[in-house]
Amino acid sequence: MASKYDGLARIIIQNVGGKDNVKSLAHCVTRLRFKLKDESLANDEILENTDGVIKVMHAGGQYQVVIGPHVTDVYDTVLAIGKFQAGGLVDEDGNALEEGEGEGDGAPKKPVDVLIDLISSILQPVIPVLAASGMTKGLLSLLAFLGVVTSTDGAYQTIYAFADGFFYFLPVFLGITSAKKFGMNQFVGGAMGAALCYPNMVAMKSADAIGSVFGGTFMEMSYSNTFFGLPIVFPSSGYTSSVVPIILAVLCAAKFWNAVDKKIPAALRFFATPMLTLIIFVPLTYLVIGPVAGVLTNLLALFFQSIYEIPVVGGLLCGAVLGGLWQVLVIFGLHWAVIPLILNNISALGYDAVFGGRQVCTHAQVGAVLAVLVKTKDKSIRDIAIPAAITGMFGTTEPAIYGVTLPKKTPFVMSCIASAIGGGFMGLMGAKQFMMGYSGLLGLPVYIDPAGTEGITNMIYYAIGIVIACVISFALTYVTYKEDEPKKVQA
Repeated sequence: MASKYDGLARIIIQNVGGKDNVKSLAHCVTRLRFKLKDESLANDEILENTDGVIKVMHAGGQYQVVIGPHVTDVYDTVLAIGKFQAGGLVDEDGNALEEGEGEGDGAPKKPVDVLIDLISSILQPVIPVLAASGMTKGLLSLLAFLGVVTSTDGAYQTIYAFADGFFYFLPVFLGITSAKKFGMNQFVGGAMGAALCYPNMVAMKSADAIGSVFGGTFMEMSYSNTFFGLPIVFPSSGYTSSVVPIILAVLCAAKFWNAVDKKIPAALRFFATPMLTLIIFVPLTYLVIGPVAGVLTNLLALFFQSIYEIPVVGGLLCGAVLGGLWQVLVIFGLHWAVIPLILNNISALGYDAVFGGRQVCTHAQVGAVLAVLVKTKDKSIRDIAIPAAITGMFGTTEPAIYGVTLPKKTPFVMSCIASAIGGGFMGLMGAKQFMMGYSGLLGLPVYIDPAGTEGITNMIYYAIGIVIACVISFALTYVTYKEDEPKKVQA
């Protein structure tokens, strides 16, 4: 069946170098993410001048075509016309290849590109549901605060089961996406995640300790049982809701899987490879990989927490830096490196206050777009600015960035300055985010304390931060904006 995006899809395919130049195609909230054999064959200028394309980006080893909120429809059409492999590179047997396999003689990727691609490939599939779960928990907390429901109501408990359950069993889902990325059976990865969330093992963490390792340091981990005499230690936050331990565990297990799978007789391979992998690597995860991951995440958390806890200026500094730079990180895909740290803080502490300043940046973009909308006389810019402002209010800023503020340069800079001010306020006030959620208006409830101790105080701080960032961004952009650039030519 023909799609209204057929013409756009064909233009995109032709100008990324044709079908033969595409290795794989995925998409996020607003972008088509191509992996191309040779990016020099793509025509950025034609694509950026095509009606329906907002911007073209080279980031994280990907060729990214920014489409907007309807990216899913365009993605489906491009897949149908191009008959591309969706979501990742696979071999002739349908197994996912690791980064660098099957890539011919292309230049090796930079370590930072590999890291960002790794994190984004694993986290990106779960982020929409994670955000939905977080915002649902926030809305339930708001309803409980207002007295509409209580936490013991059947309706509350039923909805909370999925909202909290997804976050609690996050290692299961990350085990699946990690296994896909590393080229191992996805359900073996899921089984490894399930082992980290198994009730008896979770209960073992809170049982009476019989000893500890690294006693007296920030790396201290206690244990209440042993595996043939070896201590089964747990990080302070445990493994439920964790991110790094399962990714490292599946990475190690996948190396083993790919090394032995082809060597096992075909008659036994069906069950022997999964069984050997799980028997070896689930204990290894509890004994070695998990504790190492716990130490690494504790070190990172300690670093940022130390900056945050600098007397008087710590929170202000974290909020201002993250607020001011977050959209720059988004442009280059570097924000994926921060998301595991946010999830780690929420898992370990029940909240994150270190990275909260980033949340106001979407509203600073909205303020800048509204200022341009008020001042511009260019109809083509107005046609982009109106939907960009609306989607920005609900947390999706790519149309605002690539369609309005970044091409005009000054509005983007003004929005970053305003974000730094709004983020600095949130850091100064110690605003806490209790769940993962979107950064638009619908993200307000994730700042409500589900335990009820702090009520809606943190949400009020976030609301004030939004107003500060949006108003200052509007004012700065309104004063500095000049209509002195040529109109965009539509292809």
